[in-house]
Amino acid sequence: MKAWLAALLMAPLLLDPVVPGPGDQTTQQKEQSGNTVGWRGKHTSIRVSGDVSGGSGDGYRIPRPCWYEPGPTPEEMLRQRSEGRDAANRARIDEESFQAFIQQFKDKIGQDGRWWLPGLNEADPNGVACWTNLEQFIFVPTGTTPPSGLTIEQLAQIARAALTVPEPTIKLSPDAKSYVNLPTFVWLEGVGEPRRTVTAELPGVMSVTLVATLKNIEIDPGTTRDRAEVTESGCGAAGKAYTKGAPFTCGVRYLRASIDQPREKYTLTVTTVWPVEVQAQGGVVPFQFAPVQLQTARDVPVGEIQSNVTAPPG
Repeated sequence: MKAWLAALLMAPLLLDPVVPGPGDQTTQQKEQSGNTVGWRGKHTSIRVSGDVSGGSGDGYRIPRPCWYEPGPTPEEMLRQRSEGRDAANRARIDEESFQAFIQQFKDKIGQDGRWWLPGLNEADPNGVACWTNLEQFIFVPTGTTPPSGLTIEQLAQIARAALTVPEPTIKLSPDAKSYVNLPTFVWLEGVGEPRRTVTAELPGVMSVTLVATLKNIEIDPGTTRDRAEVTESGCGAAGKAYTKGAPFTCGVRYLRASIDQPREKYTLTVTTVWPVEVQAQGGVVPFQFAPVQLQTARDVPVGEIQSNVTAPPG
């Protein structure tokens, strides 16, 4: 295991996680809102915060939607499994079986390690099936990571799934209708803060923050090159609004009318591109993510300017 990850995992825990006992339904659930929910943790102590709402996700999915994560110390696990009403009820039903069950926790008292517990991303349709294939708990010596154990990379993937960016409105000039060979300026409204951050952390163990920054837009006129010319040299991060006398550096010049198109309109699409930077506790991480890309579309009817030519008086 890499030395930097071992150091993270050896850091002392600062929490006493909620641990589901045999047959009960106790969970610690973190649910985020947004138009596209990519993260909804269950049976987990992972905390996700930041720009997880007020925008849309791009459909990113965590490659493995379940994992083991560090949980109670040997002493905490024994106390949680042997005390309380549920434990008393199980002991009363079958004292011998209950004592045999508890013995595995007694055997680890004084050993250097923690019990790791399974968690899942319930927003993923494969999350529950993945989670049910894991053991209910496993004991892991300090400084090691078990197979399917949570890593800093997977924590970053959780942050990536929870990240949302604004879904802006496309503005055009001319707005209601454009015309053949007339420059159509394109820009966005409602972009808001062009920097979005999400932090995912397992308190006291590891933390990672993603920073997405709006870099540029990409314009798709909704038709082929023989029908439209796209100009993006001056678009910047959010396009360029029309002002009188301004040069045409961001938009579309349609070369043919849309009369022969479905609904007699072109569908123009603008994609916002948000490169993602990963900042992890402990320094640089050896992985990166593709930019977040979110599309917004609107219809553009394009007509032809008609002119009447009359012969001069003869």
